[in-house]
Amino acid sequence: MMHEDTIPSEVLKREAYKRKFTVRDLYRGILLVPEAVSGLKYNRKNKVVSFELLERMQLAVTEVNGCAACSYAHTQMALKQGISSEEIYSLLSGDGSLIRPEEGKAIMFAQHFADTGGSPDMETYRMIEETYGINEARVMLSAIRMMQVGNIYGIPFSAFISRLKGHPYHGSSLFYELGMQVLSVVLLPIALLHGVGRLLIMRRIGLPTL
Repeated sequence: MMHEDTIPSEVLKREAYKRKFTVRDLYRGILLVPEAVSGLKYNRKNKVVSFELLERMQLAVTEVNGCAACSYAHTQMALKQGISSEEIYSLLSGDGSLIRPEEGKAIMFAQHFADTGGSPDMETYRMIEETYGINEARVMLSAIRMMQVGNIYGIPFSAFISRLKGHPYHGSSLFYELGMQVLSVVLLPIALLHGVGRLLIMRRIGLPTL
């Protein structure tokens, strides 16, 4: 069972957006899901990156974006994978005091990815390829892309749940919170088909994928 003190109180009791996404962000996030799923499927088969590191990277992304729902869900996953409560708390509070030296660049890249709204600097990505390997870097990118799209949906959902509890987010509205949830359902099949087509074209013309 998860202890609530594993998650910083400012995450559980958030009443303001740390990052607010748009419908364009939502579509772009879903568009990249097929490629991300392909990368994670490759990793399940070949185990080039540990699941623990991928979970730490995803926690780092959700800390930057400030998604209460995703923080809660991924804390449970992290605990099941044997990541300590102290390490989870450190990642979700953003202090980085317990980051392992060999994983430092990976965690920093995950934070950079979230900071840039999912558009990381290519030189930074090349650094990840050089440090961990090309296939490893693509798997890492897949994991944090999945976390990003989860945050895009989860943040307005978290705001809606907070509203129901009598603590609406500052600068939010019921229209935005429900609108993003409805649009995620409406746009899902369109964006996924677009993403699958994009992935097939990339493979056909020889662009790197997993």
